[in-house]
Amino acid sequence: MSASGGTKAIVAALTANLAIAVAKFTAAAFSGSSSMLAEGVHSVADSGNQALLLLGGKRAKRAASEEHPFGYGRERYIYAFLVAIVLFSIGGVFALYEGVEKIRHPHELEHWYWPVGVLVFAIIAEGFSFRTAIKESNEVRGTQSWGQFIRTSKAPELPVIVLEDLGALLGLVLALGGVLLSLATGDGVWDGVGTLCIGVLLVVIALVLAVETKSLLLGEAAGPESVKKIRAAIVDDDTVTRVMHMRTLHLGPDELLVAAKIAVRRGDDAGEVADAINGAEARIREAVPIARVIYLEPDIYRERTEAAAATD
Repeated sequence: MSASGGTKAIVAALTANLAIAVAKFTAAAFSGSSSMLAEGVHSVADSGNQALLLLGGKRAKRAASEEHPFGYGRERYIYAFLVAIVLFSIGGVFALYEGVEKIRHPHELEHWYWPVGVLVFAIIAEGFSFRTAIKESNEVRGTQSWGQFIRTSKAPELPVIVLEDLGALLGLVLALGGVLLSLATGDGVWDGVGTLCIGVLLVVIALVLAVETKSLLLGEAAGPESVKKIRAAIVDDDTVTRVMHMRTLHLGPDELLVAAKIAVRRGDDAGEVADAINGAEARIREAVPIARVIYLEPDIYRERTEAAAATD
């Protein structure tokens, strides 16, 4: 993981969800509440998601091979994308189906104290999990807003856990609201309405996760601050006079590829150019430690052809 907090947050969420899933299914069996059944499936889906994140983190640590010379860092993105699919298909779609069925065929809740008690317990447990995710995320998001953190984070685990836990808490509130309205009115339709709202919530969160992880899978450049540091590190105002053009690509959350065409002086010999490139690579790695794969191509700067060089 990009930070130890990533694993800590995943384990905390997994532990909470397994305990909550058992409690929800027990309450659903005794009360007949569809929102409790939907929430039980939601917790099972979340538990599977956290297992996928842990598996992705483990597989991403494999050493580079001849077939995959840049390593397996993107496995973390693949498993995060699978999380979005699981959340959408198992959690969201099931809840939508169950909600529609309960609205069409409502029935009175039995043993109401089961779902209410379990929901209160689940809200407390999810609250501790959410608190852990927030605490660990705050250590890496810096001054970014939460929206910026979700959109720009190159490590998918913490944004996924934050959104999952947020969805879980909101879903529990919706489920509790549906159960309480059903008890207050004697109409089981409200339990179905709560279930339907849970389904919509999960689908929205799944779509947000899918969009963000798809972008990571396609390949994202380094952030603006890292690009600025890399450009400044390359130029030494001696042999390397400027960066003619540069491309960066995240091979994984903790590994960055840097490729640049750099301008050197016309009179420098091969040895001086080689030393300058080695020095630039060392400065890049010092400025941005995750820049591990670096390709620098020397060239002679000509102002009239600089624009053309950017497309080489």
